[in-house]
Amino acid sequence: MYHAISTDDFTRSTVERLIRIAEEFRVSPRHILRARLQGTLVATLFYEPSTRTRLSFEAAVARLGGNVVGAENARENSSAKKGERLADVFRVVGAYADAIVIRHHENDEIAAALPYSPVPVINAGAGSGEHPTQSLLDLYTLWREFGRIDGLKVCMVGDLKYGRTVHSLLRLLTRFSGIRVTLVSPAELALPPSLHRELVDAGLELDVADDLDEALASTDVVYQTRIQRERITSELTAEDEEDFAILPRHLPILAPTARILHPLPRVNEIHLEVDGDERAAYFRQVQNGLYIRMALMDEILGGVLR
Repeated sequence: MYHAISTDDFTRSTVERLIRIAEEFRVSPRHILRARLQGTLVATLFYEPSTRTRLSFEAAVARLGGNVVGAENARENSSAKKGERLADVFRVVGAYADAIVIRHHENDEIAAALPYSPVPVINAGAGSGEHPTQSLLDLYTLWREFGRIDGLKVCMVGDLKYGRTVHSLLRLLTRFSGIRVTLVSPAELALPPSLHRELVDAGLELDVADDLDEALASTDVVYQTRIQRERITSELTAEDEEDFAILPRHLPILAPTARILHPLPRVNEIHLEVDGDERAAYFRQVQNGLYIRMALMDEILGGVLR
């Protein structure tokens, strides 16, 4: 059974295969796509708020001909409110659906409950831990924007401590060669030391920078992230946050071929005026998420029908 719980579940060849499938689906006639997962049923369980991830998974399944049942805000509006264990949720929901897509507020609960699921489980974000399918769409975006992933210089900016999208993307970048990453964040939101060591041991080149302007001048990719105020305990002022925001004045600093990515939602960390620049790729990134998740769901659920 093929789960997608962690970036550990994806090799370089898996990522490249999913990118090829996503590219095929992008140009395939809709009536052909709708036949691929016809008759399947996917359950989406979101214990934390979501817009892009939930809707893109549901749209992916629908575009492939499958059906979706779901629970939004499941932390408050399901039996979780009564204390039901996630293992029991998997047993129950797995009796109804062919696969489960879940976002959870705890880092490790999905993995702990996984042995109890009778159907494939896809991690749609777990606490401040991982968000593996976001990293898939991030890599797909890099491939579409640059025609390659190897050899890119990436600048990670913002909340690197709690940003699960950052954690997953950095782990998947270790599958590729010649990647150099510069980390720029408030001191209290730096990358966790244990993850920093893990990435270095895996061969990723990591630098830490204090000067955002200097880091932007020498990068191919800016991966900007939101300060996750719902997870932090320290007080960051608006002025503190602006020190790590992408503003119109930064655009002349960036190389003409550079790209700005953001997993969204965006608050104040990228100025609205930046959106009109061709190097702002974050809304193209959103669209890429639909196709890469279509590819993933086809891979996972294909065995149900074929």
